[in-house]
Amino acid sequence: MYILLVILSVFSAACAQMLLKQGAQKQYPSFIRQYLNPWVVLGYSVMGMSLIVNVLCLNHGVKVKEISIMESFSYLFVPLLSYIFFKETITLRKIMAIAIIMTGVVVFFI
Repeated sequence: MYILLVILSVFSAACAQMLLKQGAQKQYPSFIRQYLNPWVVLGYSVMGMSLIVNVLCLNHGVKVKEISIMESFSYLFVPLLSYIFFKETITLRKIMAIAIIMTGVVVFFI
């Protein structure tokens, strides 16, 4: 169960990156407002919750090496979310690289 929580944590961190990008695309009149706009604050809040879930999983027996390997799912989640929300392209080369990374994750857990 905690392994699934780690994957959910990685997904929420990827979502936080999308929120941060959304906040970075807008221009604000002052330096403070640029870095304290609602998108950025929400993005860092989601990232903080992701960190708390990781610590919770570590406290319940998930090994650090397992969490580190599962963080590789961000290489899958971030391109997919950026394609969905920002219409960023995913090239064949990127797909092949993601496939190799995911194969490595599977091999690690076999």
